[in-house]
Amino acid sequence: MRVLVVDDDKLICVSLKSILESDSDVTVVGTGNDGREAIKLYQILKPDILLMDIRMKDMTGLEAAEAILKSDKNAKVLFLTTFADDEYIIKALKIGVHGYILKQDFESIIPSLKAVNIGQFVFGEDIVNKIPALLNKATKSSFTDFDISEKEIEMISLVAEGLNNKEIALKLFLSEGTVRNYLSIILEKLSLRDRTQLAIFYFKNL
Repeated sequence: MRVLVVDDDKLICVSLKSILESDSDVTVVGTGNDGREAIKLYQILKPDILLMDIRMKDMTGLEAAEAILKSDKNAKVLFLTTFADDEYIIKALKIGVHGYILKQDFESIIPSLKAVNIGQFVFGEDIVNKIPALLNKATKSSFTDFDISEKEIEMISLVAEGLNNKEIALKLFLSEGTVRNYLSIILEKLSLRDRTQLAIFYFKNL
């Protein structure tokens, strides 16, 4: 797994390189210190994953990730930051990054990289805990471009809040079987694989 590390603190870059390469599956192919450098290095090195901070001088990680994902929709970006600001989380989800974890939870960095490398989406516990509150503040889209009904929109929002099928069934006065059928149809309509991708879709299309 080839990883590009970008952080405006050079000491952190060096430390991360040492931590990551303690795992035989990880090779740090380069390091950078701001968003513009991230874009340039990504284009040159074509890493499997870009591990990047958010707050950086000149160009933020969010701006860099958006530019990279516009040019390469298959790019895998994992944010590693000390900040769990609501606006950052929402923006990261809308951009389409594969993960958002906090530096404080350093033991999760390598497992998160491995999960992202196989196509999973990874969000730290502190981030996941914020999602219901963010949902309550968000303005929902009509989803008309996706051929989704009002009932299906409601169901997607409940999935994004973290409710399981039984809880959704109780809330919407439906059977669990009906909920399962609805979710299968929704996933097929949107060409999504699982509930996590459905929640990400919800945030990206608010």
